[in-house]
Amino acid sequence: QVQLVESGGGLVQTGGSLRLSCTASGLTFNQYTMAWFRQPPGKDREFVASHIHKDGSTYYADSVKGRFTISRDIAKNTVYLQMNNLKPEDTAVYYCNGHVISIAGSYDYWGQGTQVTVSS
Repeated sequence: QVQLVESGGGLVQTGGSLRLSCTASGLTFNQYTMAWFRQPPGKDREFVASHIHKDGSTYYADSVKGRFTISRDIAKNTVYLQMNNLKPEDTAVYYCNGHVISIAGSYDYWGQGTQVTVSS
């Protein structure tokens, strides 16, 4: 059974920092692209950042470039999202995602989400 469990959300003031964690179980962690998405209130879910283990490539939404950093700890089966200089528009439920396309098929898993609220 695959599980992605997020933690680290909370309430922070504008300009503050938070680090989200997502611990995976039940999958071969180093084969998966790991990503973070978010869903602001009343809006659709949107891409935030991703990390490809094969070559260490990272990708970011323009809105978070230079402020957020995604990283992965293989030994802990955990992906992180370090969020600095937070803004009220970063308020959202943040979701961890793991996906892979292989000969055996494509697989896509989501965590339950963690709330991040940035006060002005």
